[in-house]
Amino acid sequence: NGHGTVLFADTFLESLRQLEGNESAEHLLNIATIVNPSIGDALSILLLVYVILTEKKWSHGDWCKLYQDVPSRMLKCVVPDRSLIKTTNAEQQVSEPKVLQDAIDCLVDKVELGRAFVRPSGTEDIVRIYAEASTQQAADQLAENIKSAVVATLVA
Repeated sequence: NGHGTVLFADTFLESLRQLEGNESAEHLLNIATIVNPSIGDALSILLLVYVILTEKKWSHGDWCKLYQDVPSRMLKCVVPDRSLIKTTNAEQQVSEPKVLQDAIDCLVDKVELGRAFVRPSGTEDIVRIYAEASTQQAADQLAENIKSAVVATLVA
């Protein structure tokens, strides 16, 4: 959810419970009991990372090599009514209006390493826009293009 929370779907947890005796399933079930899904507890997440690194016999350096940062841009766009946007998939996809998600998908497909999402603010009539791409210029342009799509969809 953007706050460091780890969420496990109930159906996933139930399928793990059905794998009685499976060590990996038991590890995941134990993790699910450690992590607080309500608040994104940093201490439980830190403990989780420590356990994973220990289990895999990885150093901090090994873990850091798994992540490669890409240029990004965050924008906000003032809209008349933020409640017009509904999201799904941990706020990474617009479910309503569908035409907005279609526009975002089309714009992202044109950009190398493109990835983007929009979400309405929880407190004010703005839409937050997040975009990534292979270069800073491409990320900036993708964010601006998505902002134009938001305006065309919600403001026009």
